[in-house]
Amino acid sequence: MSNNILERIQKLQRDGKSEAEALLLHFLQDVYSHDVVHVELRPVAVSLNSFNGYLYLRDGKSLFFKTHVEADNIINEYYNAELLANVGYPIIVPVFRSTEAGKQILIYQVIDEQSVFDLAWAIEQGTSDTTVDLTKAQNQADQQLFQIYLRTLHMQSAQEAAQSPIHQLFYHRLTGGRLDRFYGIKSGNSEINSFALPGRSVLANHVRHLQWTINGQRYVDTIDDLIGRSIKLLDPATAGPAVTGHGDAHNGNLFYRKDDTSPSLLYFDPAFAGNHHPLLDLAKPLFHNVFAMWMYFPQNIASAIHIQYSVDEDHLSIEHDYVLHSIRAMFLESKLQYVLFPCLLHLKTHGLLREDWRSYLKAALFCCPFLTMNLADSSRFPPAVSLLGLALAVEMGANSFDQRSFIDTKLDEIEQQLGL
Repeated sequence: MSNNILERIQKLQRDGKSEAEALLLHFLQDVYSHDVVHVELRPVAVSLNSFNGYLYLRDGKSLFFKTHVEADNIINEYYNAELLANVGYPIIVPVFRSTEAGKQILIYQVIDEQSVFDLAWAIEQGTSDTTVDLTKAQNQADQQLFQIYLRTLHMQSAQEAAQSPIHQLFYHRLTGGRLDRFYGIKSGNSEINSFALPGRSVLANHVRHLQWTINGQRYVDTIDDLIGRSIKLLDPATAGPAVTGHGDAHNGNLFYRKDDTSPSLLYFDPAFAGNHHPLLDLAKPLFHNVFAMWMYFPQNIASAIHIQYSVDEDHLSIEHDYVLHSIRAMFLESKLQYVLFPCLLHLKTHGLLREDWRSYLKAALFCCPFLTMNLADSSRFPPAVSLLGLALAVEMGANSFDQRSFIDTKLDEIEQQLGL
């Protein structure tokens, strides 16, 4: 059973659900148990590169499953739940796991708690009033995360670092087939990719060579500049400090657990858990929990934002009114205050902070909007949202001039606090 089967199931889960479930049933009978008699996929907005749902056994018992699907995979082993549990992460341990690339899947007891992703979206839509409790849980979880970083901080050789699964989310997406498949610009290719922007189509080759002005923020770097610099900065074979991290701790991989004493957060789906640089560990939650609702709900965001732009041979200027909801600002401030700043301060104090830490973090942040999903896919992203995603990729990766971007302003404040 090859990874193509998992990829096919993931792609079919919305528009070909019955076919996907038939494929999945055979897959689970093969890797888990012949007692699986029925499966139910649960397509949700957060499942960009994954799928999950329920399986039912012959004895009537039901279980929950989830898997991450990564085309152009480089790593060979997934899922280190025990590694995280052993260092103190509050994590749901699966009852069964298949870690072999191409057959990777976790099976859990049915989880009744709501995901943080769903809860935060309900708050943003005005259908939940749990902001205070969620804020308390998030702050406590981030304080706990920093303590885990401290306990597990160690030096890693270049060879050890290169084996970390987290690089599949950043470097390997840049250097593997995903970049070319999404935004390929080879002149001999008769199907050169293009972006359906509002009112026009623009070749990927053109977009990648543009300089940008975004809401008054001027950027010198083109997307091709960012790609080239990120490949150098994110080289997996780089010795240095490492922590034990989840790797992909966005809100879709966290459950909100409310009890009579105090709410808390619970991790699951550790597909990319391992030992890696703490700044890489923070990149996914910093972007996806804060800036990425357009990626999960493109139609909703397209109907809510106003966007204007002009483009010529070498420059694109854009004005938009996409702003963060207060719950998104909470996630950002919690990570900055309780994890990023104290982590940077600790590394600086002990002579372990790389001089280019800011560029390194921004390179990883750039990969999140640019390579998680294909922004040129007009079947998923309306033109305005595709353009917004490109603008956010530039904002995440490049340095802003004239007017500082939101992310640069936050990082400026941290640098001042660090005395850099």
